[in-house]
Formats: sequence, structure tokens, C-alpha cells
Amino acid sequence: MTATGSELWAERLMGNYGIPPLTFVRGAGTELFDDAGHRYLDFLCGLAVTGLGHAHPRVAAAVAEQATTLIHVSNLFVTEPQLEVAERLDRLVRLGTDQDQPGRVLFQNSGAEANEAALKLVRKFHGRGRHGVLSAFRSFHGRTLGTLAATGQPEKHEPFQPLPEGFRHATWNDVAAFETALDPSVGAILLEPLQGEGGINPAEEGFLRDIRRLCDERGLLLILDEIQTGLGRTGAWFGFHHAGIRADVVTVAKALGNGIPIGAVWATKEVAAAFGPGDHGSTFAGQPVAAAAAREVLRVMEEIDAPRLARERGVELTGLLEMLPGISSVRGQGLLLGAELAPGVLAERTAPQVALACLAAGLVVNGITPTALRIAPPLTVSSAELVEGTEILGEVLAAGAAGEMA
Repeated sequence: MTATGSELWAERLMGNYGIPPLTFVRGAGTELFDDAGHRYLDFLCGLAVTGLGHAHPRVAAAVAEQATTLIHVSNLFVTEPQLEVAERLDRLVRLGTDQDQPGRVLFQNSGAEANEAALKLVRKFHGRGRHGVLSAFRSFHGRTLGTLAATGQPEKHEPFQPLPEGFRHATWNDVAAFETALDPSVGAILLEPLQGEGGINPAEEGFLRDIRRLCDERGLLLILDEIQTGLGRTGAWFGFHHAGIRADVVTVAKALGNGIPIGAVWATKEVAAAFGPGDHGSTFAGQPVAAAAAREVLRVMEEIDAPRLARERGVELTGLLEMLPGISSVRGQGLLLGAELAPGVLAERTAPQVALACLAAGLVVNGITPTALRIAPPLTVSSAELVEGTEILGEVLAAGAAGEMA
């Protein structure tokens, strides 16, 4: 008997992801197909990555062309795709803010690496003695030792203690708690505009503006982690744009490559100048194939007005979810939503178990907390697909309420 993909995974790979329930072999737009030919609607997008959907033809063509042109030469040399990506990112970060001076971009390979580089940058900028970083409880910034220390989830810290020093946390959406947590060693505040992995927790009205004011008063740098929220996902190009504030440092990844690994750090010219030759580096960061993917992603996103699509489809999806009897509330922005499940649906189950039932029914979502599902379809999702997806979810929730969920 031939081993399944899950069985081979268990034999050959480390167990940090558990054993995946199935094997996907292809995708197109919002659709995924497994190795048995079953079709699924993807309302998770690889954790908010494939914003333009699976196998977008223009992104695929850009990757293929670059792969037959130039794959790698190292960052000791310039490659063409990097330049346009940097220019577009800089323009989009500053769009709608009062920042009229161009910033600078540093390419990385992932969100965690982008955040790690940002942490090093602000330490170098302020110097020893103001190296501390204050972030929020329930935040998530990555799994390197530095970004894990910045992550405000103590349960994730324990297996890896001792973590790097200089990190502290304050209550999300509580400006007074942030002010109390400051001391002279803190040089920067690091925030997600909307907490993703922490439960889809939006910033309350005025919170980010008050944090910006606090940073200005205390001479602190404000780092905005836009790994999950950036590039249209929340209905603005970047989540912090909703608050109408400026950033000192912005980190980007996930949707930037539409599935090709790439990340980036944007910083004001003044802050970026803290890095000199040899201060930070990465062999593969911004390599031509990844940069070519990002270049085409940004071109397409601007052409289709990705934030507008996220706003419009987000309103539709929120309305559809709120009509489901098994959903008690919906939170989030644009197409990054958390659907809180009614107690009658859960009974003895958790949201991750409900997500598995959805998968069996042909819908990909995930349990972001014990009681809530994360729902993040592509920005290109159609209205008909939103209806189909919520109908599948509704059937699963109805079965749960009737005690019939597998």
C-alpha cells in the first residue's frame, strides 16, 4: 500500500506543525485541490499570503521569466526587480500620510526576518541604553529568538527561555498601560495595527494615534508590523493608514510575494541611516525571482485597487457571516476577519475542531482562538464564492448545533 502524504510527513519531517490532514496539489484563484481531486474554497490564503489568489497568471509568468533570466547573484550587486519594488513600497507606505520624504527599503526573506531586522535597526539607531522595545500582550511578531521575545504571548516563550532581554509588554488598546510600562531604556514601540495571530483584535478608535503622540513626546520610534495586515488586506494599503498616522519603521511580508518568500523593512531616511555596511545582511534577501514576483504583485494590486476590493468584499463577507445562526459576532477589518462562534455550536469542541469540520466540507479556515475562526479569503474573491463559502460554514455550524459535527 502506498503511503499517504500525511504518513510520509510524519516519517520524514519534524513535528512542529503536527501532521497535516491532507495534501494540496494545485490551486487557482480561490480554489484548492487535494491529491484525491477534491475541491476546496480557500478562505485562509496560506495565512493571509495569497492575496491575489493561487497561481495568479501574471505572477506565475513573472516568476518563470525571471527564473530563466537570472536567479541569484547576491546583494553585492544590484538586480533590476528590486528597484521597482522598493520604489512602489516606499510610495504606498507614505500614501495618505504627511511623510513627503522618501524612505529606504531593506529586503528580507520572511516576516520574522523583517521584524528581526527592524529590531536591530532601532537598537542601532538609539544605541546601548535605549535598546528596549515595548509591544502588546497577545501580539505576534515571529519565531526567531528576538521576535519571539517581542511577541506578547508568554505561553510561547517558556520552552525557549531565557530569551533576549530588553523586551516588555503592555495591554493592547490601553495607552495608559503603555505609558506606565515605559522607562528610559525603551527606544521603540512595536505594534500590529490589527493583531492577527493573537485573535484578530483591531485597534480601538484613537489608540494608534495616541501611541504615535506618546512616541513623539518621548522620542520613541514607532514600528508598525504590517506582515499580515499590509498591502490591502484591511481595506487600506497598510493597516496604520486607517489611523492617519505616520510610521518610523514598517515591516512587510506575506502578501508581498503572493506565496513566494519575501519580506521587507521600510524606514525613514533618518532611521535607515543607522545601518551601515556590514550591520545586517542576508544571502537570499530580495533575490531576483522573489523580487520579480513582488514587482508583479504590486503592479497588479495597484491596477485592481486591492484596498477597495478588500473593503467591498469585507462588507459583503461580514454581512453574510453575521446572518449565520452559529456566529455570535464578527470583528476585524476588510478581509481579515475573526468570527466568534456561538456557545451552542462549540459545546465540547473548539474552533480548531470546527475548522477541521469545515475542511472536510470543502472550506479552508482556521481556529485563531479556542472560540473564533480566522477568515481571510483572497482580495480577488468573488461575491458568488463568498456566498458559497459562508453556506458551507453555515452547514457545518448547523451540524454542530445539532450535535452532528464529526
